[in-house]
Amino acid sequence: MTRRRAVLGGIAATLVAARVGRAQRAERMVRVSIYAREPTWRDAITGVLRERGWVEGRTITFIAHSAEGDEDHIAEHLAAAPPDAMVLGGPIRVRAAMRATATIPIIGLDLESDPVASGFVKTLARPGGNVSGVWMDLPEIAGKQIQFLREVVPSLNRLGVLRDDRIGRPQFDEVQAVCRRTGTSVHAVPVRAEAEIDGAVRRLAAERPQAVLVLTAPVISVGLSRIGELLLAERLPSISPFSTFPRVGGLLAYGPDFPTMWRQVAQYVDRVLKGGRVGDLPVERPSKFSLIVSRPTARRIGLELPSSLVLRADEVIS
Repeated sequence: MTRRRAVLGGIAATLVAARVGRAQRAERMVRVSIYAREPTWRDAITGVLRERGWVEGRTITFIAHSAEGDEDHIAEHLAAAPPDAMVLGGPIRVRAAMRATATIPIIGLDLESDPVASGFVKTLARPGGNVSGVWMDLPEIAGKQIQFLREVVPSLNRLGVLRDDRIGRPQFDEVQAVCRRTGTSVHAVPVRAEAEIDGAVRRLAAERPQAVLVLTAPVISVGLSRIGELLLAERLPSISPFSTFPRVGGLLAYGPDFPTMWRQVAQYVDRVLKGGRVGDLPVERPSKFSLIVSRPTARRIGLELPSSLVLRADEVIS
């Protein structure tokens, strides 16, 4: 009897240990690295993951990287604390991450590149490697942006462009093509770092453009408030794809809805952490676009917004 009790006790202890082991494995903390300067982007991603059952500090932890130029240190970050998934914005960071790892899932948010032509994925439907995510890859929206500028400046024949000249070539090529067809001269000024923004806007204003198109780039996103402030001080009508631009001095925004894109990115992270293979997840495009106009900016620069434009806007800031 004593021996039988001991055997039963041993079996019970083994079962308990197995249950505990399974529970510990189920509760294993996963790690997600997020490379983003904008707190709203990180907050949107972490918020969606909470909605989907992830508990920060118990089942998931987030490693935030936000310094300018941190793409130069991705390999060091991975060696120090390898994550289960990485979220990065912009082609420079995505490419740096690909150089650093061929196995850790990379979720990209890229507004400047063709993901297939750039070598990030094999096909949109089946990326095939360790990268997928949301790519805008719609350079033709530059034509719409110039059209909106023409509605507020009908005599437009000198267009200023602010861009990071290392990336976003398809966008800029489309700008040039549209302007050639309409006889509009293009005066582009590059900006590659946040510290260059003031000087770049001064050089752009010296070209005396009638309006300014601010193209997408991570450095532009980081310095958007300063860019809007400076263009407003120069009394220059401006447009950008960034939806927050009209709230910081820009006149117009036309492009993807950024909160919606961040939610799309978070859904990729959730699927990867739950066992999905990133190379099997199709690349998506932004699912929602919007036109936003700012009446306060129009008043400050002395422009009358056409009623036809205001009526078509998805949002009017008063």
